[in-house]
Amino acid sequence: MESTKRLALAQLISSVGDGAYYVGSALYFTLIVGLSPAQVGLGLTVGWAVGSVAGVALGHVADRRGPKGTAVFLGLGTAASVTAFLFVGSAVAFVIAACVYACFQCGLGAARQALLAGLIDPAERTTFRARLQAMSNAGIAIGAALGGVALALGTREAFLTVFVVDALAFVVAALVLRKVPSVSPVPVKTGEPSVAVLRDRPYALLALLNMIMLLYMPLFSLVLPLWISTRTAAPGWLVSAMLVLNTASVVVFQVRVARGVTGLRSASRYARYAGLLLFFSCLIFSFSAMSSSAWTAALVLLAGAALQVVGEMAQAAGSWEIGFGLAPEGKQGQYQGLFGAGTAVARMLGPVLLTGLILVGGALGWVVLGGLFLLAGTLTTPAVRWAERTRSLRRELEDGGAAAHAEEFDREVVVGQLAARP
Repeated sequence: MESTKRLALAQLISSVGDGAYYVGSALYFTLIVGLSPAQVGLGLTVGWAVGSVAGVALGHVADRRGPKGTAVFLGLGTAASVTAFLFVGSAVAFVIAACVYACFQCGLGAARQALLAGLIDPAERTTFRARLQAMSNAGIAIGAALGGVALALGTREAFLTVFVVDALAFVVAALVLRKVPSVSPVPVKTGEPSVAVLRDRPYALLALLNMIMLLYMPLFSLVLPLWISTRTAAPGWLVSAMLVLNTASVVVFQVRVARGVTGLRSASRYARYAGLLLFFSCLIFSFSAMSSSAWTAALVLLAGAALQVVGEMAQAAGSWEIGFGLAPEGKQGQYQGLFGAGTAVARMLGPVLLTGLILVGGALGWVVLGGLFLLAGTLTTPAVRWAERTRSLRRELEDGGAAAHAEEFDREVVVGQLAARP
């Protein structure tokens, strides 16, 4: 019980830092440092691309060296990389700092997930992960409020304070994780590939489908604000109302939603529901441009946002069960690194893909995006079944191999005993 509280506390503290960073970082680099939006976008894209690859490798390190020590080290590394942003003065320096930051962040996520898997009973992992998600949203909301103060002040000192708060949050979170019980590392078996997840095609497919579902991430931070201001008659303040609705819903209801996921079958069903809900939410968002009434457009957008957050929570609950349930014990770090890469890729490609799709394509773009959600959610069920079949076959082969080795050993013992007779 004490370990779960510390895991949740570490998640809350680091999320406060994340929230402050997300709100203030882009404007700091453009307004204070003097980088262009294109340079900032390029740096973040390159950074998350590198981080998505590094997350698998660092997750493997967590498996081999132990997830607790690895998570503490990567948490301190994240703090150091945030501090490095204070000294960025050029586009090249920003790209380098963004790469280092993304590598530590992605690796930290994989190590934390491996630590969670080692400390929490498999039947409780999804529900506990939902608690962490609720804590994370609460922390991000607190951090965003702090970042909002820096935006209001608009001074270099205010923005630098945000980065200091972010760095200190990761240091404190790492110190909290030091008090969590250790999970023993698992050595590589003879003849086994060092990074087995790269050969697990069903799991790689599920990671890809999860990445597609995570394309909802830039909706509230980028796409909907631009859509509302350029394509609808809704008031600009509606963006804040929708973000509050989303954050508060996750904090209050995510754990309740996750309780319905009790295994891979229910997780697959939740993924289908999520795809369907996200599809209809996109359709509703597209309708918001059809009314010249500000209140009608606002009500349509709020309805779409309500449907979207339910789909988001269903998708999250299903994906946690799938990501944990299909990862072999002893390899949670590298498997969570690959599955978690979907977040980094969504952050990297989502803004470019969705702004082009929605702002250029209009209502048709919303339909295409909804269709992607629907397709990914529908394909999750056969992909999970494929993964289950491969694991069942592997267990049969391993059991058969063990039996064969036992039979061979017995023959050698008998032959040795006969040869020893006079």
